[in-house]
Amino acid sequence: MHPPIDAGTILITGAASGVGRELARQLAHRARTLVLVDQEPERLEALRTELQVNNPTLGVVLLTCDVSRPGEVGDMLAELARHFISVDVLVSAASADERGFFARQRWGSIERMLMSNVVAPLMLARRLLGPMMARGRGGLLFVGAGSSQLFLPGAATSAATRRCLDGFIESLRLELEGTGICVTQVAPGPIDDGEPLPGGAPREPRPLFLVSAARCAREALAAFERGAPLVYPGRGHRWVMTLLPRLPRAVRRTLGRRVGRELPGRFETEVPALGEGASVPKEEWPSPA
Repeated sequence: MHPPIDAGTILITGAASGVGRELARQLAHRARTLVLVDQEPERLEALRTELQVNNPTLGVVLLTCDVSRPGEVGDMLAELARHFISVDVLVSAASADERGFFARQRWGSIERMLMSNVVAPLMLARRLLGPMMARGRGGLLFVGAGSSQLFLPGAATSAATRRCLDGFIESLRLELEGTGICVTQVAPGPIDDGEPLPGGAPREPRPLFLVSAARCAREALAAFERGAPLVYPGRGHRWVMTLLPRLPRAVRRTLGRRVGRELPGRFETEVPALGEGASVPKEEWPSPA
């Protein structure tokens, strides 16, 4: 069973940069239509121009949407329905990853990660799965993170959202067996997106097992097409992530504890108010239909 990529309609969130943009580039010569979703319309326009110059017959639909706001995700899906756009493959690549000690993170930061990394992928899958199942074919490619398997101080919220998505994808894959729908999770480590840092600031020391966004996208698509449930892009990252679950939890805690000792500001006591920085009013939440 293979996902219907060739001559299909593929929706990609987080398409303006990073792995999402590279997936768009690598799918452009095969898809009939790409629906590119991001909150940066200028970058989407530039990407559409690039893709259509290289692939003149490709249809490209641009939709501006901040996936951390469920109301905008609902509006984006309604826009698809108004234009009778039937999605064959969902590529959920948009995410948020803001590090910091949980007790001192602003609620707006926590909320953005929950909405972007958990709520938006589930909303999209929930709305798009029905028509896929009716057709007996489809594909869901989720870009998660290797941090779903780690115990890291300073990344408690991020790890929680990634682990939630990991459990959802693994269970959903079992639910969809025999339906003709492929489900694959990509769990990369550090990614080099090729973007210059603001103001020409120098880059930090190269992280271990860093891979390019292009390589991540290439390995993700290869795994998706062979129906693999999970892929860790990059040989070194894949080796470590395969070994990690075999370590006792006590050992993994010890490794995380050592990392935590080196983090600055660990014992600061200033804590933001719970509601400070909240970003999504409750009335913006869409109906679950």
